Amino acid sequence: MVDPKFTVSDPYQRRKKKTDQLFRGIFWFAGFLSAIFIVLIFVFIVRKGSSLFLPGYADGPYSLSKFLTGMQWRQDSHIYGVLFIIINTILSALGALILSFPISVLTALFIAKIAPKALSKVMTTIVELLAAIPSVVYGVFAAGSIVTWVDALAQRFGVSSFGGNSLLAVSILLAIMVFPTMTSLAIVAIQAVPKELTEGSLALGATPTQTNFKVVLTSAKSGIFAGLILGLGRAFGEATAVSMVAGNAMEGPTFNPFDITRTLTSTMLAGLKETQGIDYDVRFSVGIVLMVVILITNLAIHFVKNRIGGSMR
Repeated sequence: MVDPKFTVSDPYQRRKKKTDQLFRGIFWFAGFLSAIFIVLIFVFIVRKGSSLFLPGYADGPYSLSKFLTGMQWRQDSHIYGVLFIIINTILSALGALILSFPISVLTALFIAKIAPKALSKVMTTIVELLAAIPSVVYGVFAAGSIVTWVDALAQRFGVSSFGGNSLLAVSILLAIMVFPTMTSLAIVAIQAVPKELTEGSLALGATPTQTNFKVVLTSAKSGIFAGLILGLGRAFGEATAVSMVAGNAMEGPTFNPFDITRTLTSTMLAGLKETQGIDYDVRFSVGIVLMVVILITNLAIHFVKNRIGGSMR
């Protein structure tokens, strides 16, 4: 028989239920408001960016096929081809992930499972500080240091690197910028792995290294890949710092790591001085392309995560 003290008719229980309902409503409202803003931004960008290719555009409709398949971007001649920019953007982001992702995961594993507690706290603080540095500071650092390193490396190979401004410089810069984001989320994911799993693995005869790589990282897979997605999003979305070392090539794609490049975000940033006309509206078209590229890459990462998880079980 239920104790009358714990029935819903009790005033305390009623207040508790009303409080839960109130906070649930607040959370729903906050989520709904966030979704509305995202939809409004998406609709505005799509509407503005697609107007360039529709009949009735003030300067005459621009060819959608030329825009999506073009290999040149010449603002002075009103030539806007975005395909080579898409390729360059993906190459620079993938280069950054290849450089940064393994180091991020290993660093997170060391901080969360291997390092002494005092050292772990210090390293965690350093990672958090790196995440708080403004992107323009990273850009100044890249323009003053990374391009110098890249130029010196190019000279060793007897290759011209346009003063260090290059695809390689962009990839190194983005690798440094996405490192703290991926590392922070990986640390949280690894720390959330139950101790029972690691203790059970050790009890079955696995070494600490085998346990860390086969059990801990596998169990923390979702959080690690969430960090990868956020890191990739920052790599795709960074504009100011990238513009300082990319060189903004007018044609491509760029496969030579020492050659100048151009990304979708640096292209959008270069047109901020415009306020109307085709040079202004085409930036919104580039924004649509950027959102599609981010969506496709995120879906690809989820697919890889599920395949890796299936192969590990």
